[in-house]
Amino acid sequence: MAKPQTRSPRPTSLLLKVPVRIGKLDASALVGRLRHLHEAAEDPDVERMPADDEIYTALLYVEKHATALRRCSAESQQEAALYRVRLWEYLRERADIHQAQAVSDARAAGVEWAHLAPELAVAAPSAAYNKAKRLRAAALNESAPRQPLLRRTPEAVLDAESRLSKERAVEQRALDAAQQRHRLLLPTAQRLVSHQDGLVLDDDAEYWLGEVEAVLPSCETPTQVMGLSRYLGATIRALRRIEQRTARPVATTPEAVAALEAAAAVLPPEHKQ
Repeated sequence: MAKPQTRSPRPTSLLLKVPVRIGKLDASALVGRLRHLHEAAEDPDVERMPADDEIYTALLYVEKHATALRRCSAESQQEAALYRVRLWEYLRERADIHQAQAVSDARAAGVEWAHLAPELAVAAPSAAYNKAKRLRAAALNESAPRQPLLRRTPEAVLDAESRLSKERAVEQRALDAAQQRHRLLLPTAQRLVSHQDGLVLDDDAEYWLGEVEAVLPSCETPTQVMGLSRYLGATIRALRRIEQRTARPVATTPEAVAALEAAAAVLPPEHKQ
């Protein structure tokens, strides 16, 4: 019987593992807990322990004074040691995020990768670039806590940055379109009101068009503009219902037809339904 062959691990298998992170943490509360443990152990120097928000120096203190906890139970000693491990890991993650920002600022200031290499403790510009991309992964994970954790590889970061760039472009186009609609909203609504004699109105359409007319003179704030958009949308829907009910156009003049089409076009999607 032939001996079954053992498969060697894929070279990229380590890159495909999902990283585990500490993430958000109330670090000051953990430092406060460490302080409490040292006070309970009657650490004679505990008053010299740095403040709870001075995480790094507080960790240096509890490391130096770890022997003071020998008066406590084994469980308390284990608890303190685990807190220290967790806080150091938290600082490591935060350091990656802040170093990534420092590298980004350096590049924006015109610093070459060759000059960044020794500062990042690597030997070559290409290594500095790759390390910067790995640091960037931490920042991207921080900015999208609900997304799957990004692998710390240059390829994964480049893919994520490309995706984010496309998403931002879509958001910017939507924002530009919304701003354009807002700029056109007031004159378009005023145009529809001006040609209301060329519209067939029922009580519902007349009510909402009256609301539009009432809001127009004082429409300045974003809230007022949003209200105008809602009233105009309700007017358009009421007019469309008349058309469906009568099977005839509600606009009876060319000017009213153009005003109604312009009003329908300027509304945001959520106000057309």
